[in-house]
Amino acid sequence: MSNSPSVPATNFIRNVVTEDLASGKTAGRIATRFPPEPNGYLHIGHAKSICLNFGIARDYGGVCHMRFDDTNPAKEDTEYADSILDTVHWLGFDWGPHLYYASDYFERCYQYAENLILAGKAYVDSLSAEEIRAYRGTLTGSGKNSPWRDRPIEENLMLFRKMRAGEFPDGAHVLRLKIDMASPNLNLRDPAIYRIRRAPHWRTGSSWCIYPMYDYAHAISDAEERITHSICTLEFEDHRPLYDWVVENTPVPSRPHQYEFARLNLTYTVMSKRKLLELVQEQHVSGWDDPRMPTLVGLRRRGYTPESIRLFCDRIGVSKADSLIDVSVLEDCLRTDLNERAPRRIAVLNPVRLIIDNYPEDRVESCTVPHHPQKPEWGTRSVPFSRELVIERDDFMVEPAKGFFRLAPGAEVRLRYAYVVKCTGFVLHPDTGEVSEIHCQYDPDTRSGTAGADTRKIKGNIHWLSVAHSSEAEIRLYDRLFLEPDPAGMEDYRTALNPDSISVCPASRVEPALLTASPGDKFQFERNGYFVVDEDSPGTGCPVFNRAVTLRDTWTKNR
Repeated sequence: MSNSPSVPATNFIRNVVTEDLASGKTAGRIATRFPPEPNGYLHIGHAKSICLNFGIARDYGGVCHMRFDDTNPAKEDTEYADSILDTVHWLGFDWGPHLYYASDYFERCYQYAENLILAGKAYVDSLSAEEIRAYRGTLTGSGKNSPWRDRPIEENLMLFRKMRAGEFPDGAHVLRLKIDMASPNLNLRDPAIYRIRRAPHWRTGSSWCIYPMYDYAHAISDAEERITHSICTLEFEDHRPLYDWVVENTPVPSRPHQYEFARLNLTYTVMSKRKLLELVQEQHVSGWDDPRMPTLVGLRRRGYTPESIRLFCDRIGVSKADSLIDVSVLEDCLRTDLNERAPRRIAVLNPVRLIIDNYPEDRVESCTVPHHPQKPEWGTRSVPFSRELVIERDDFMVEPAKGFFRLAPGAEVRLRYAYVVKCTGFVLHPDTGEVSEIHCQYDPDTRSGTAGADTRKIKGNIHWLSVAHSSEAEIRLYDRLFLEPDPAGMEDYRTALNPDSISVCPASRVEPALLTASPGDKFQFERNGYFVVDEDSPGTGCPVFNRAVTLRDTWTKNR
């Protein structure tokens, strides 16, 4: 396969890759990796990294490794690992034979650590965690050496081996690199690379009671896999000197280089795994896959497609500058995608009954409706029309506002795909005072699709369903989870939670064609937005639909 990219370089990392190939720096190889920690579900921020790493491998004829950073057994679980693999596949990427785990390299990490001890570059420290923090110093003041820094090499090696053998309790010792306690970079002030943790590992069981720290294991794993471009988010920029120190001071088989880009920040959203976990544990949401969550399983259940998320990642680009991307960009990518792929269907979310008094009671007509108005090749379907219909409650006003071109007393409107009707009256519910029935007369010469039907120009055009030929459905309307654009920057992000982030329309009605839809199927409900069949939707009975996104961005206008 050619190493030439199939698309022009569009960001600084792609430019680096192009230059490295041209100069022969990587000997014609490109190898990237996506290294998630299996301690939670992936969110939209991870999608940016997934698309970047797998996209570079795809476009430059390279490979992208899928590698789990499973160095913290106390927080990891196979549930998370399985979800991560499924989500990356769902996004449209595949790692082929290149599935790895940091735990694959535990023995090598250990041997390299012994090598560092023998070279006088690592030592066992017996200070407590609090003491180590105090000795570390500050951003403006140097740290000071641990009293254990000059332990003899033989003693360090003996203690480290006893650590591995499980002879010490958690926290008794750590293994630290001997670098520079006066370094202006705090990450180089003798960082710990091993700690004692008596926790069974989901892959290695109880084989280990010491585990390597991320900065150490990550560098070793990259080097062992001969990664050419180790791409991280910007918060790891200050860790790069430590990454370089590790690969330069251990006998690893390659010398990878780390590059950093700005992580994704999205308005009306929090991305912190800790905060997302709090939302789940405190039951502000129903779970990790709640359609209001920025997790990829949540977005998938909401109705987002992998194509729309890849389009979003392409649109926002990759840079070194931190920025806050408006969530409307993500929503617009979904509209763009579903506008092309979603069949049209009719649903009345908040119905009110409409009775056509001059239409025969026993008559039923079939109206021909396109599956997609811009795609005639998709064909048509039939929707039954009868004397008693339902329309959206918002499509009728007793006292119409200026510019209201839908139904009102004495006004005419076209029932889409059917007839022009004129309102002749309405009935109020005796208890609530709400309109419970609307009465109309229809013009039999105005049926859509017949000769002369469109000679009368009617501004209003509304959708409808026959009461007798439609079914009840539960329709869930999801909105943004937070009311403030930057909840992550608030002292308590919970105070910005949107109390109306979900509303349910239990009395909605849908056309017959929707009763055979399967979970995950997506549709445009005419005039109401894009919807997906929820995984809770039964095969029979009352189907459940989630609104993925409205037909246009109404958030700002409605506030």
